[in-house]
Amino acid sequence: MNILVTGGAGYIGSHTVRALLARGHEVIVLDNLSYGHRQAVRADCLIVGDLNDAALVDRLLAERRIEAVVHFAAFAYVGESVTDPAKYYTNNFLNSLALLEACRTNGIGKFVFSSTCATYGNPTKVPIDESEKQLPINPYGNTKLAFERALADYAAAYSFGYCALRYFNASGASPDGTIGEDHNPETHLIPLAFQAALGKRPRLDIFGTDYPTPDGTCIRDYIHVDDLAEAHILALEKLEPGTQLKFNVGVGRGFSVREVIRTVEEVSGLKVPVKEGPRRVGDPAELVANADKIRRELGWQPRYGELRPIVETAWNWHRSHPDGYEV
Repeated sequence: MNILVTGGAGYIGSHTVRALLARGHEVIVLDNLSYGHRQAVRADCLIVGDLNDAALVDRLLAERRIEAVVHFAAFAYVGESVTDPAKYYTNNFLNSLALLEACRTNGIGKFVFSSTCATYGNPTKVPIDESEKQLPINPYGNTKLAFERALADYAAAYSFGYCALRYFNASGASPDGTIGEDHNPETHLIPLAFQAALGKRPRLDIFGTDYPTPDGTCIRDYIHVDDLAEAHILALEKLEPGTQLKFNVGVGRGFSVREVIRTVEEVSGLKVPVKEGPRRVGDPAELVANADKIRRELGWQPRYGELRPIVETAWNWHRSHPDGYEV
């Protein structure tokens, strides 16, 4: 297929682009490089541009004869979404809606959306399955849920096929260490731990040690980025006009903050300096996916079911790219 990948120079996008190319698809990446990296994707695939450029988007869809869209382009900092919700509603919802409309007018009926477990808010049960009520607790989650609802309405009215993939904690890197995680600012636990171990930051802050968990720290479900990429490909292959798919994507097992830190130290042979502090507002004690549905309906199986091999791929990236993509 000819596939447009928005935000394809970002962390999850770049790994998915690599997987799509390996399957023989023709891929065009549209990325404004505000958070993505030119070095993360092949130069011949990359178009530097913004989703709010309607003429550019329409031209790409028509001239490149796009048959499907994989949509990653979004802002994803929860705290920033609280202080600047306009930025998030404009990009994550309005620009996404314009992309969706451009797909409709160009006859493109396959759309895979990068959603998030943040649409669930504070879950009533763990592991979380797709029947859990979606009650986001921040503007970031609200914008993702709003677009999920737009997709559902388009699918019902226009025989439009879509899949919303609700990620848990994306982690790891390409096993060969050539592409990986490089955010600014960085908010994810595994890269923060490696940065602290490598002396790139003074310490790693632990937010809360009194949660009702075995060691008092938060528990999260860590899903390898290549397993996420595979979920996108399987979703694309499944989509038909009018298909509405919604899946959690996680391993189904949680690891605590302390377990992650210990694994980072074991893999790297370095000490992670830490500072313990109070809980952050809005951090649930445990977020773990029930991913039975995607396993059953798409035949998806994560290759990385344990924490250590995920951390090992991240270490391959961080030790060879201590400053990320910066040379």
